[in-house]
Amino acid sequence: MRQQVIAKRYARALFAIGQEIGDAELKAYGDELAALADVLRGAPQLITIFSNPIIKTEDKKGIAKTILGKIGAGTTVSNFCMFLADKGRLGYFLEIQQYFATLLDQKEGILRGKVVTAIDLASTKQEAIKSELEKQLDQTLVLEYEQDESVLGGLVLKVGDKVYDASLRAQLDQMKETIKRGE
Repeated sequence: MRQQVIAKRYARALFAIGQEIGDAELKAYGDELAALADVLRGAPQLITIFSNPIIKTEDKKGIAKTILGKIGAGTTVSNFCMFLADKGRLGYFLEIQQYFATLLDQKEGILRGKVVTAIDLASTKQEAIKSELEKQLDQTLVLEYEQDESVLGGLVLKVGDKVYDASLRAQLDQMKETIKRGE
């Protein structure tokens, strides 16, 4: 819980700076943060180093500068990361980046979600599902598609913090519960 509070605070601060400058800069910050997050996810030992209080701040900053240089991060994002290092918050970077991306999506009116089906869907079916959901929700959707045979049929849609379960598995489970209750 504490991590989320800290991440939101720093993400909002950087987001506010980006909003003052303009939408293009805000988007650039998001791209640079995402690039750094990809590097950190690819090398989780870096998060361990950034979280370790025994390792000197200057060493953490040196590692961060090297990575930031390689991904071509701008001055503001680089300074932001150095600030995080000074405050001992660099270990929270992934949470900060994730919340920043959420703020950016909210500003752009984008909802992210996942569709889980029993079989792989053809791209035409994926587009049909996406366009129908966009009409119903009146928002732009970015969907990730996943196959899970345990669904049996139908689909499970996870959008934001909501889950819509229209799977055959859920219907069978409901039927089973109804039979158990004797209805």
